[in-house]
Amino acid sequence: MNRFPRFSIALVSAVALGYEILLIRLFSIIQWHHFAYMIISLALLGYGASGAFLCVLRERLLARFQAAYIASLLLFGLSAVACFLIAQQVPFNPEEMLWDPAQPLRLLAVYLLLSLPFFFAANAIGLALSRFRRRVAGIYAADLFGAGLGSVAIVGLLFVVFPGRALQLLGILGTGAAALACWELRVRRAWGLLVLGAMLPLLLLPADWRGLAISPYKGLSQMLRIDGARIVEQRSSPLGLLSVVESPRVPLRHAPGLSLKATAEPPPQVGVFTDGDGMTVLTRDSGRRERFGYLDQLTSALPYHLGGPKRVLVLGAGGGAEVLQALYHGAEQVDAVELNPQMVDLVKGRYREFTGDLYGRPGVKVHVAEARGFVAATKQRYDLVQLALVDAFGASSAGLHALNESYLYTVEALQEYLRHLAPDGYLAISRWVKLPPRDSLKLFGMAVQALRNLGVEDPGRRLALIRGWQTSTLVIKNGEFSAGELTDLRRFCRERAFDSAYYPGMAGEEANRYNRLRQPYFFTAARALLGESGDEYRRRYKFNIEPATDDRPYFFHFFKWELLPEIWALRGRGGFPLLEWGYLILVATLAQAVLVSLVLILLPLTLLRSRAGNGSFSRRRVFIYFGAIGLAFLFLEIAFIQKFILFLSHPLYAVAVVLSSFLIFAGLGSAWSGRLAAARGDRVVLGLAVGAIALFGGLFLLLLPVVIPMLASLPDPVKVPVAVLSIGPLAFFMGMPFPTALARLGDESPGLIPWAWGVNGCASVISSVLATLLAIHLGFSLVVLAALALYGVAFAVFPGRRGGA
Repeated sequence: MNRFPRFSIALVSAVALGYEILLIRLFSIIQWHHFAYMIISLALLGYGASGAFLCVLRERLLARFQAAYIASLLLFGLSAVACFLIAQQVPFNPEEMLWDPAQPLRLLAVYLLLSLPFFFAANAIGLALSRFRRRVAGIYAADLFGAGLGSVAIVGLLFVVFPGRALQLLGILGTGAAALACWELRVRRAWGLLVLGAMLPLLLLPADWRGLAISPYKGLSQMLRIDGARIVEQRSSPLGLLSVVESPRVPLRHAPGLSLKATAEPPPQVGVFTDGDGMTVLTRDSGRRERFGYLDQLTSALPYHLGGPKRVLVLGAGGGAEVLQALYHGAEQVDAVELNPQMVDLVKGRYREFTGDLYGRPGVKVHVAEARGFVAATKQRYDLVQLALVDAFGASSAGLHALNESYLYTVEALQEYLRHLAPDGYLAISRWVKLPPRDSLKLFGMAVQALRNLGVEDPGRRLALIRGWQTSTLVIKNGEFSAGELTDLRRFCRERAFDSAYYPGMAGEEANRYNRLRQPYFFTAARALLGESGDEYRRRYKFNIEPATDDRPYFFHFFKWELLPEIWALRGRGGFPLLEWGYLILVATLAQAVLVSLVLILLPLTLLRSRAGNGSFSRRRVFIYFGAIGLAFLFLEIAFIQKFILFLSHPLYAVAVVLSSFLIFAGLGSAWSGRLAAARGDRVVLGLAVGAIALFGGLFLLLLPVVIPMLASLPDPVKVPVAVLSIGPLAFFMGMPFPTALARLGDESPGLIPWAWGVNGCASVISSVLATLLAIHLGFSLVVLAALALYGVAFAVFPGRRGGA
């Protein structure tokens, strides 16, 4: 009898989860952040495909268990590196999805290619489940424990090494799981030598092969096309890959939305890209104040001409452009909030002299923190809170941020910022101008909603919106604008050829004077959004400008399906840039996930007709039960990840902490469920689990929106255990339904175990994408309610009580 290979199962699960999170980071660099949902889906596709594969070849593979198990682990480690390197060579461009028929096929190729390592990892776990079916709870616990620890370990690893190097190390650890299995199963020495030989290519992988092929459409790639431009330094962490670019031959001059009347140009600058995009700049300070006159020629300078703010809060400080602007205009105190400590270290370290010690000047204080968390924690009140252009114009204008959740731009966020304004203080938010208008209108409507939520009866008297040729700035005042301020606003716009889009008492003929559009769209929209017909205007507008909230934090989602025929008709006249490629890729991914999953389910269903057994679980019950819990588990997981992004400050931290918490506590629940089922009966265990899931899921919906803002001021080392303890009770009971039913199948219909594994995996493939779509349109609260309903369905179809006291 072979020994139970618990340690190799735990290791391969840890590496597989670490690989999944690493792929999220890698795709954030080479493509964009919104590919995270696709990574989760393709990982689960590998697990689902493995179930189908084991359905067909179960008996043959079990007859050669040792060889099949070790080979699966070995192939996982090798393919983890090889498949990503090959996927980088696929010329996939999301912006060409509709007009190039090859692009959907290339997306499918990447999807299937990267699912292959997870297929091999799942084969190993599925074989162990079939071989040691009386140890299902133990195998499931080892699987979940390992995965939970792996999701934490990869975050720590990314603080130490660059992502390409981390990929190599995970490949080595994957093959190391095969070596560990050789020891656990006491196989012949030849297997050990084979495994060691397979490790050699990974150990000797050339550094050039570990390089990342960043999309040619990202800002960094375009910058490097300039003659003489070069990367002079790179720094990496889970928060991003920083690339510092100097361009000595063609000097970099970055001043978004600079007035067409401006005569001063920016001093020499150095570009800093995060994950290949979202450029911020470090500006040389030679001590001559007149060199920074261009900072007064931007739309973001407006609040400095209204009230002369002395205490300024800059959110998303980056390289310090807005800090420079505040100092230029006479601010006495500037609090600069920046999430990435490596960005701050660049300004304070290597480029300290270049920037004139910008972050070390009297009155300037830099805070390494997440913007919402800092605002919630501080007791300061500011004359000006400024949030300016924290995303890249290229990705934003192409709709590639459509799936990026942003808790900086929600109604609740605006309310928090407004609460921290001093009397007569200003909140100023600058955005890129898109045509037809989208960002600015959605933001204006959100400001109206935020002011009304705070009890302001006439929000229009506290709002002002101006625009230039490239940027717009919305100013919200903590009080009503005075006649003098409105005079200053008109003068500011006239002297710089900026257009007034809205201010209290503005006449229609004052709009659309300088940067002329066919109609005064901005002014017309602002008036409509302030009026009683605001909801009707949003409904009829061609783009989605419904307010973003913490429950639906997709500020950058503007797509409406009814617009698609019109854009398609305009495809020959430049209509495609109006599409949101991120959203369409999500839909395409869901379609291919459904298609592939159906193939993986229907094929083994046909093959299993004569092998289902005579137990109480029919094939239909297996399909409904394991499909329901597969959807439900991922629905809750995705909802928690999104909610804890706000609490834990960064998507990768949220993914790591939430996944590890869910998996570790679900592993504990799985281990306990076997003993409880033996004593009380499996249906009692399932009833307890579903009841507890409903209870804790309901508490999540009721309490989390209240508790997270209250605890946002906690330091990061305290936030992590708070998040873990919040997730633990729910995850513990979520670990019970799967092994409880799987153990029943092991006794009554063992031939259906791989089938159940495949159905569960395929449902999970669909749910990770479907949950995101539901959240975009209906909010995360509905996703949670749907998950609770699915657990109820699973309980309803579970066969009657068996065994127990």
